[in-house]
Amino acid sequence: MRVMTKSALRLLAVPLAVLGLLFGTAAPASAHAALVGSDPAQGSVVKTAPAQVRLTFSEGVLLSRDAIRVLGPDGERAETGDANDGGRGNTTAAVALRPGLGNGTYTVAWKAVSADSHPVAGAFTFSIGAPSKTSVALPAQEVGGGAVGALYDIARYAAYLGFALLVGAAFFIGVCWPDGARTRPMRRLVATGWATMVAATILLLMLRAPYAGGGTLGDAFDLGGVRDVLDTRPGAALLSRLLLLAAGAVFIAVLFGSWAKREDPVERQDLAWGLAIGGTVVSVGLAATWAMAEHASVGIQASVAMPVDIVHLLAVAAWLGGLTALLAALWSGQRVERATVQRFSKIAFGAVVTLVVTGVYQSWRQLGSWDALVSTGYGQLLLVKVGLVIVLVELAWLSRRWTARLGEAAVRGRAVAVAQPVAAGRKGAGGGDGDASERAGQLARQEAALAKERARKERDGDAERTGLRKSVLAEVAVAVVVLAVTTLLTGTQPGRAAEEGAAQQASAPVAEVPEPLDVRIPFDTGGTDGKGEAEVTMDPGGIAENELHLLVTSPDGRAFDVPEVQISFTLKSKRIGPIPVTLGKVDTGHWSAANVQIPVPGEWTIAVTVRTSDIDQVTRTKVVKIGS
Repeated sequence: MRVMTKSALRLLAVPLAVLGLLFGTAAPASAHAALVGSDPAQGSVVKTAPAQVRLTFSEGVLLSRDAIRVLGPDGERAETGDANDGGRGNTTAAVALRPGLGNGTYTVAWKAVSADSHPVAGAFTFSIGAPSKTSVALPAQEVGGGAVGALYDIARYAAYLGFALLVGAAFFIGVCWPDGARTRPMRRLVATGWATMVAATILLLMLRAPYAGGGTLGDAFDLGGVRDVLDTRPGAALLSRLLLLAAGAVFIAVLFGSWAKREDPVERQDLAWGLAIGGTVVSVGLAATWAMAEHASVGIQASVAMPVDIVHLLAVAAWLGGLTALLAALWSGQRVERATVQRFSKIAFGAVVTLVVTGVYQSWRQLGSWDALVSTGYGQLLLVKVGLVIVLVELAWLSRRWTARLGEAAVRGRAVAVAQPVAAGRKGAGGGDGDASERAGQLARQEAALAKERARKERDGDAERTGLRKSVLAEVAVAVVVLAVTTLLTGTQPGRAAEEGAAQQASAPVAEVPEPLDVRIPFDTGGTDGKGEAEVTMDPGGIAENELHLLVTSPDGRAFDVPEVQISFTLKSKRIGPIPVTLGKVDTGHWSAANVQIPVPGEWTIAVTVRTSDIDQVTRTKVVKIGS
């Protein structure tokens, strides 16, 4: 690969300097919604059961019917009714809890759609009375995942690709190569872009509800879900896109119909003004359907970010879509004048400058710090995109060099060669005899095939044209990857929001689940078979409800029965107790008790009394720490 010129390096130095300035003065903001607070707080222990769970987000969110689920230690649902907007610009959400909830650790699983249209989800725990073990069965597929998420991402990529082809190729025809409106490759390219956008948009509308709600592919055919989506901002944007594409169909029909067939320069120019205005309105409108519903629409400076995002998308389409159109023209052997390539080269250079300037602003807005550039997924993807764009700029510079070498004869393609068989065909068609006419037709087809082969050899033998075609092909290949990375970026939580969410997680207290208590207390009553060991286990071993087991074993480890066994707990430092525990016989040498309540944490004395006969009895104690 050639080294970039000094002028190109100076051009890149300007946005890099601006980037450093912006990151150095960044203010906090977010894009994807991040959970910034909750009541009860994450990891907290509350004395009594709360009436509701309230969540606070960094930005407004849209809630589904089961947006907040609260599950008890046994996995049973603890909330009543659906989640509701708690006010404050849709930045809070709340759900009521059932009365009379028992002690233990509760899991809050939530999901929502942030204001930038992307689904977010998470979970945290809080405890009532004291922490405990919990068994929660969360669904395997959360929002934005599974087959639905994969298809949704494919549709998003297809929508971007269709936009670049439709807008970029139409712009290339209208500004750089008007004669291209009369060629089949350009018609196919623009029509493919339009059809791809239509199909992708319809698929996005159908998948939106299961994508945001964690549903299945079958839910895509639920008309009720589609109606609900249309009431949201992302749904309105997708519907607007379909309406604009309907207007785009009229634009395409005029571009390749009336305008392409016009021979009068004045009439063609008048029609061109109408196409320019209509095409601009449709293109800006299509770009706005992304800006109004994704990252640019939320966070700081949204009124500036949205038009910047529109300009960024249009520059992408002009560059990448135009590149694809130029490649299609070169590859099909169409007549492309040197002036056309040079005109597009200048436009592409302007598009790159626009992309750098708008990209720097978007990067500052979504990242906010240099750390986020390497510590978040969004920043890492952004670095990959920057690297690919640098490769694209280098390839574009190489294409400009090939363009400078082109001569007028080198770009004429097969136009002269194709003219010969056409004339020969016309000459043979003049005879009146049927056999002669048939032979003339065969001769014309043979001549056409030979001329096509000569044109191919001439095209492949032209070093300048071949070099340009290969460099443009390489640009398009890299551009496809750039578009894929861009699609991933639009679906990735921006660095600012990721850092806010990480800070929230780091600042939240962590509820410690106590280890089960396991105490072995030896005893000797002095009588026959009076020696043994009492093993006391208590799970979870905290100050909540515990399950207690007491096992009496002989010195050789065998469980054996005794006439009587008792156990009690005393907290001498606070003069609590003794608190007796009523035991129930389970099996040989095995007693248990459920719902054993230890009121406060501390250094508790466990007293175990064992009676092995009518007169042989002993009490042994051991001090253990229960609770934090």
